Amino acid sequence: MCADLWSFALSTYARTGAEDACLRLQEQGADVCLLLCGLWLEERGVALEPGRVQALRAIAGPWQADVVEPLRRVRKQWRAMAQQDVGLGALRERVKALELEAEQQLLLRLEALAQAWPTGERATHPTWLEGLATEAANLDHDALLQLRAAATGT
Repeated sequence: MCADLWSFALSTYARTGAEDACLRLQEQGADVCLLLCGLWLEERGVALEPGRVQALRAIAGPWQADVVEPLRRVRKQWRAMAQQDVGLGALRERVKALELEAEQQLLLRLEALAQAWPTGERATHPTWLEGLATEAANLDHDALLQLRAAATGT
């Protein structure tokens, strides 16, 4: 078990199928940082409570909208042009690194909030992953299952 959320996210993302699942969910409007946080909370045995979900969303929503998404838009916008322009390609890689750093900062903020929540509680339904996935309508449930499998190593 990873003690910190950033290590958990990196470890999960590196597992077979996780990257594909995360990208599919992201394209459908899901906040992958929130989903990874939810899986981490499940692993730690933190009980799902509506107030906790709201608190996580209150941090993640503005950060995604104001910090991560603008960087992601620029990175995607430059994709085709960067293939033809080496200088722009280098700038795009720097934007990509900033986007990743912004996601790391979000995960650190989510972890700081969740640190005070008791661990080792019994899991009840719905789980964190499903509870946080409701933010985006019509999510690919196969991708959610794939992400859960990657996180649990099954």
